Amino acid sequence: MTFLKKYLSLYAVIIIVIAAFVGGFYVGKSRDDILVVDAKGEPIKSGEVKLDKSKVKSYLGRNVDFDLYLQVWQMLQERYVDQPVSATKLFYGSLEGLVAALDDPYSVFLTPQISQEFNEQLNGRFEGIGAEIGIKNKSLAIIAPLSDSPAEAAGLRSRDKILAIDKETTDGLSLDEAVSRIRGPKGTNVVLTIKRDEAAEPFEVTVTRDTIHVKSVSWKMEDGNIAYIELTNFNQDTTDLFKRIAREVVAANPQGLILDLRNNSGGFLQTAIDVASLWIDRKVVLNERSQVEGEKKYLSEGQPLFASIPTVVLVNGGTASSSEIVAGALQDYGLARLVGEKTFGKGSVQMLEDLSDGSSVKFTVAKWYTPHDRSIDHDGIMPDEEVKLTPEDYSNDKDPQLDRAMEYFKNK
Repeated sequence: MTFLKKYLSLYAVIIIVIAAFVGGFYVGKSRDDILVVDAKGEPIKSGEVKLDKSKVKSYLGRNVDFDLYLQVWQMLQERYVDQPVSATKLFYGSLEGLVAALDDPYSVFLTPQISQEFNEQLNGRFEGIGAEIGIKNKSLAIIAPLSDSPAEAAGLRSRDKILAIDKETTDGLSLDEAVSRIRGPKGTNVVLTIKRDEAAEPFEVTVTRDTIHVKSVSWKMEDGNIAYIELTNFNQDTTDLFKRIAREVVAANPQGLILDLRNNSGGFLQTAIDVASLWIDRKVVLNERSQVEGEKKYLSEGQPLFASIPTVVLVNGGTASSSEIVAGALQDYGLARLVGEKTFGKGSVQMLEDLSDGSSVKFTVAKWYTPHDRSIDHDGIMPDEEVKLTPEDYSNDKDPQLDRAMEYFKNK
């Protein structure tokens, strides 16, 4: 992937595994050195961070007095009660606050350690609890537990609100800070305080962390000659796997096809384009709008092997970002019937810029719209047929959404 061309989709969502969800990313490299640190994250030279006021002030304009920042910096360095004060922590903390001032849950500053973990999450192997989390209605929430994960085994569910992590409140906690606290080495425990809509009182769930291997796509033939494809993430390896499966599905000559995007929080944008292109023939898959570049259109690529196969797409509140791109595009062109519940509504694009010390900044630069110009962000995608999956269904291993998809083909 080339400079400023590497896209991911983050639901903003980050898998706790945790992997990040739910938006797209441009990835770049900064050209200016900021800070050189050792393996512990401390500056190489005696903890000193040199702030060159002459270089910074010209960028700020007449109404911003950078001297105030230097004054506070000096106060803390010289007079704070617990000395010595880590210059690294002060510096990174100020950068975190700078980005947090945007009041955007998907825009964050990532320290070198978190930045490294974030990039590892995109490769499909993690140590954590195996769940996707995000900010929904200003609350930290479970988007979806991954299949066969410690989170699923512990009973965590989509839409569970996380009130505390190891008894420390999540109020005011950024998404990436939450990810950092929930992640941890294999074999260790994390205690989450959960608020569930149907539960009268919050309750605690202890989850034992493990190594999580994310299998992004699988398929099987269901009764009645219906191909069922489950797509859990849009990872780096998903395009090749999905195309291989597509050839196997076509060779099986199914009566219909079910694409299960439930609890899929996203991944690489290009992977979403590749997947949608198996249905869409040389048309717009996605519109992207930004302040800098205006409107950009993403066109389908390759051979639409599934274009003539009747398709149902299963969606729910955990369907986010890249998943919404695919679902919305297929719905716009009448190439699939959407069954389930309204999708999450993550349609903003983040730029992930790597900095010289291993840290990075992720900030929102654009928003996504379907081919027919429907907004994805906040609005989500409404299914053609709404079918609920209740807690009782979940507890009794019932899946009325999948049942309805199968019934659709039987009556077709």
